[in-house]
Amino acid sequence: MDSKYGHEHRSTHFGDNFSSLDQVTTALREAGLESSNLILGIDFTKSNEWSGRYSFGRRSLHAIGDTPNPYEQAISIIGRTLSPLDEDEEIPCFGFGDASTHDQSVFSFYSDHRSCRGFEEVLARYREIVPHLKLSGPTSFAPIIEAAIDIVARSNGLYHVLVIIADGQVTRSPELPPGRLSPQEQATINSIVAASQYPLSIIFVGVGDGPWDAMKQFDDNIPHRAFDNFQFVDFTKIMSENTDTSKKETAFALAALMEIPLQYRATQSISHVKEAVTGPRIRPLPPPPGVTGHTSSDKSIPDSSPQTQETVCPICLTNPKNMAFGCGPSALCRQPITTRLRLYT
Repeated sequence: MDSKYGHEHRSTHFGDNFSSLDQVTTALREAGLESSNLILGIDFTKSNEWSGRYSFGRRSLHAIGDTPNPYEQAISIIGRTLSPLDEDEEIPCFGFGDASTHDQSVFSFYSDHRSCRGFEEVLARYREIVPHLKLSGPTSFAPIIEAAIDIVARSNGLYHVLVIIADGQVTRSPELPPGRLSPQEQATINSIVAASQYPLSIIFVGVGDGPWDAMKQFDDNIPHRAFDNFQFVDFTKIMSENTDTSKKETAFALAALMEIPLQYRATQSISHVKEAVTGPRIRPLPPPPGVTGHTSSDKSIPDSSPQTQETVCPICLTNPKNMAFGCGPSALCRQPITTRLRLYT
């Protein structure tokens, strides 16, 4: 673990304790967890456009077509494997990282902020929303974690599981020296620590090419938590294994759930934090303009033309420079070079 995250006052880490899904199910029952409530957050940052270079045939991870994209695959498998945890099938769903939320907020899947009823509706609504989004950034998981904390606080302390499906790590400028956190890293860590004061587990499902080093560090070594409340699952790695689909889905469920029994036990010993009268931590926005009124029969792929998509890379979003060439020469940049200099010697 990089020293930038610190080591003192570390929460007790829950190891990966089980080798079969039956063992996890038994442990959940023995822990007294008969049901819980799921919350879903989906990453709509711009890096999704190129994070499928190796794992999704160079297509956007959010491309809508005849073949399910990685997010659709993950949602479907989560629905088949984790939905037994959900008592009422009411699943609050949020998006983050698009041009309306950036790293500051989340948007609800519906303008009236209602939940989706089961994972079939989650998947249908996802397909309705995607064609109307502008992917943006930077990447921070703080807003979705804060939104989940608000839901738990309003539920009088019922146990919840937040599932975040995302393509990459928290935004960090390469210019930051070792030992210093980016604003997005600090906000995400603070939110994970705050969430440990509530009956809330966080499962991070990584789709796309990665890398996932920082997410593994979040999983193992964040200080000051009341309990180890974060579990990282490499969806791409599990689903690329050379075995049949049912075994891969079982492996995914095992990886996602194996820390839940001990996490649930830990939440029973923490005192529920009373929210201040100032109100919620975050107020979810409505879906982006153009979403309302569309149906799941809309199969179009999000328009990536210059007129409808921001030509901004993650570096430009977080660290704009006033340079002669702009940011165009960067290997990751999507912005064309528009300035030519002539050198005289």
